[in-house]
Amino acid sequence: MGFFSLFLVASMPVVQVLLIGAIGAFLASGFSNVLTTSARRDMNKVVFTVFTPCLMFASLAKTVTLADVISWWFMPVNIGITFMIGGTLGWIACNILKPPQHFRGLIMAFCSAGNLGNLILIIVPAVCDEDGSPFGKDPSICRSRGLSYSSLSMALGGIFIWTHTYSLMQKSGKLYHKMHSKSIQCPADSDEEHSAADADEEAPLPTSVKPGEHEHEHGEENQIEAPLLSCESEVADKGFWTNLKDAVHQFIEELMAPPTISAIIGFVVGLVPWLKSLIIGDGAPFKVVQDSLQLMGNGAIPCITLILGGNLTQGLRKSGLKRRVIVTILCIRFVLLPLIGIAVVHAAYGLGFLSRDPLYRYVLMVQFAVPPAMNIGTMAQLFDVGQEESSVIFLWTYLVAAVALTTWSTIFMSILS
Repeated sequence: MGFFSLFLVASMPVVQVLLIGAIGAFLASGFSNVLTTSARRDMNKVVFTVFTPCLMFASLAKTVTLADVISWWFMPVNIGITFMIGGTLGWIACNILKPPQHFRGLIMAFCSAGNLGNLILIIVPAVCDEDGSPFGKDPSICRSRGLSYSSLSMALGGIFIWTHTYSLMQKSGKLYHKMHSKSIQCPADSDEEHSAADADEEAPLPTSVKPGEHEHEHGEENQIEAPLLSCESEVADKGFWTNLKDAVHQFIEELMAPPTISAIIGFVVGLVPWLKSLIIGDGAPFKVVQDSLQLMGNGAIPCITLILGGNLTQGLRKSGLKRRVIVTILCIRFVLLPLIGIAVVHAAYGLGFLSRDPLYRYVLMVQFAVPPAMNIGTMAQLFDVGQEESSVIFLWTYLVAAVALTTWSTIFMSILS
């Protein structure tokens, strides 16, 4: 399988995302004005409460079995490692670059949460269909195994995204709105050199300040002087029991999110044979329920991508993050994480944690090399924080992914062949 053939296979899902995003940008532009700000917000609520839960349940209930959970036990561990290492690298980047406080959770989310769903679901089976694939001579068997691995990856990735990443974005949203409700601004923990000396380094990324807020703030400055409070000092004033109560409340909120609830129910249905037989299979009495949920779940990815494209029209007008922040995210996602992924999978295989199936190890490696999860855009819209910044980061990461993902796929396949 040549590099050009692999390039076409790996780049197709990325190109699909970019094309649908371009349509969303056109619909939100002044030429069309169909996807207005309120329309995108309402559509995002439907994605969060209907489409994504349906997709999570349909995927888990259909693909998860007790035997798979036992034999593929390292896959959730591998995904957890990607989130842990990516989040740690994002935290280190935040401490070095010192972006505004309410952007730190966003940056850590982009560094830790990868697109473990539709990209892998398209790339892996397509690789099996190519001539000269190193994963067996029978494409049908390879494709069947690849779909199973990819579906489980999507389901498990969704659980991590709607718990860990959801928590990061929710905290960023609360911090952002708290800053504006109290008319305070969290410092970037650095000198004023970032505003003057680095002005020429700013990327086309806007802040999330709504139109008219600047005028409102300047008017107030002539009347009263708003106190400059530190965000960290407010958190530090809380006692142990208050922090513990807040942590428990936060955990319950995450569990009560519709995608998380549907994922739990989907796991239960998938692991209990008699429940699974009621809705899964050609002879299932309630097969129409699964088909209906699958039909609604299929609308999640196109709607998310259209929303991201619509937000991009606003994101190209102003600036809120530095170019070096975007470059750092690109380096973490497409240089450091894939290298770490090769080491992790190689070490796990050497310790006997993985089966001898090279396709399984290929999927585990690809999980380290994918671009950020598009659900981050859903959460940014949901919590009204960094929407435009998210769209522009998505634009750059998916443009780079068209080449980076192809290159790493070639490297992974050469290692495993």
